[in-house]
Amino acid sequence: MAAHDENVIWHAHPVARAEREARHGHKGAVLWFTGLSGSGKSTVAGALEQALHQLGASTYLLDGDNVRHGLCRDLGFSDSDRKENIRRVGEVAKLMVDAGLIVLTAFISPHRAERQMVRAMLGEDRFIEVYVDTPLAICERRDPKGLYKKARAGELKNFTGIDSVYEAPAQPEIHLDGEQLVTILTAQLLDLLRKHDIISS
Repeated sequence: MAAHDENVIWHAHPVARAEREARHGHKGAVLWFTGLSGSGKSTVAGALEQALHQLGASTYLLDGDNVRHGLCRDLGFSDSDRKENIRRVGEVAKLMVDAGLIVLTAFISPHRAERQMVRAMLGEDRFIEVYVDTPLAICERRDPKGLYKKARAGELKNFTGIDSVYEAPAQPEIHLDGEQLVTILTAQLLDLLRKHDIISS
């Protein structure tokens, strides 16, 4: 059944987002980590989630590989499939924000249009774009999954940064230097969340 079907009606819940946020003690929001493979997105997002958990925040980390094991296992890596992958993640993140959670997403999400689509879904006050800016040479040297090696050998097609484009954010809420220590980047992100009134502690 198509989402626009007139028989599909959105149901308002008796417990509002503001009430859920009050229970959690913070606002719901998405920190959308974007950057090349090997830039450190998952590492920094994981460190931030740990720090938030220690502060008592209710969080959830959506990781690109994990999502492709289940929710998006039917998708490949063509431009259209990548767009659908990000759309699905955006819809899940939106539901989690409505539940009052701080959601961290670690996806290459190489196209500005897809990231803007998710921003539009969530609203400017709930979407924080985090650009983990790490030079391609550094990412390729790290190559934690051996993907760059495969891409260079021609065994992996449509690989971002090699034979598929990455469009860096023009105006992210925060621009992180991916070569810095994770502890420094985590502190910068916590400061940003306080500045945006997502957390208070």
